[in-house]
Amino acid sequence: MQTAALIVAAGMSSRMGDFKPMLNIGSISIAQRIVANFQQAGVDRIVMVTGYNAVTLERHLANNGIVFLRNERYAETQMFDSAKIGLEYLSDKCDRILFTPVDIPLFTAATVEKLMASEAELACPVCEGETGHPIMMASALAEGLLVDSGEGGLKGAIGRCGVPMREIPVEDRGVLHDADTPEDYDKLLKYHNQQLVRQIVSVSLAREKVFFDEKTAMLLHLVEETSSVRMACRRMQISYSGGWNIIRTLESQVSFPLVESVQGGAGGGQSRLTEKGKELLCRFDGFQAELKDIVSGLYDSYFKDVF
Repeated sequence: MQTAALIVAAGMSSRMGDFKPMLNIGSISIAQRIVANFQQAGVDRIVMVTGYNAVTLERHLANNGIVFLRNERYAETQMFDSAKIGLEYLSDKCDRILFTPVDIPLFTAATVEKLMASEAELACPVCEGETGHPIMMASALAEGLLVDSGEGGLKGAIGRCGVPMREIPVEDRGVLHDADTPEDYDKLLKYHNQQLVRQIVSVSLAREKVFFDEKTAMLLHLVEETSSVRMACRRMQISYSGGWNIIRTLESQVSFPLVESVQGGAGGGQSRLTEKGKELLCRFDGFQAELKDIVSGLYDSYFKDVF
């Protein structure tokens, strides 16, 4: 079952008085911490909708292997409008979607894993009687949310979707703590010290130098998805020439073409993965997923009683 995460980070942070996504929690930013939590839980794809300070935030996260979408009308729209941009993009690309605004960074990977294990059509975490984030929904629900009136925001739309919310009990107060105001941020910093240590696995293939890693895999996925190297690079906030350098470096190591150009047609020329390119990407994805499962088990056996 394919699971994606949608992070909405288009707002102007007006109540905070500073740009929330790039405020630090410990040694990394709020935005980086949310991405790390989803990656640690094994989410297949992470999408962030940006708006205010979009270029700065996208460059800040450019090496984190996520997809960026823009709400160009962020100043005149609400969070639900940004959520719709992400839901429309993800609706046919995964089986379920985890949603959170960018100002709730301290939920744990264990909470995300518990939501996914529930296999609920619609679910949210509950801690000490309070509901929190992230919310998990079946991607099939996106169709109804996209045509909803928007009254009451995303919460109102979910309430009208016709599917009851399943509450998943967790012992994780991080699902409740946001960073809407400076006072909230101070509370986040204090709570941060209670966070669990986590393992981080980065998978790469190398000879003398690395030639295939998670960033490369994301680029290939996006080329196949968009039929355009240029669009794939734009969504990852890397330069067009830099994207082609990644592809050419990988091709030089595997000795077969990964991307082919298709000329003509109503939309002009396009790019797509070769059959060997698709097979290589599938093998890397499988290797990465299995390795992360193994490392998670090893972590528990060595450190579960320590942290």
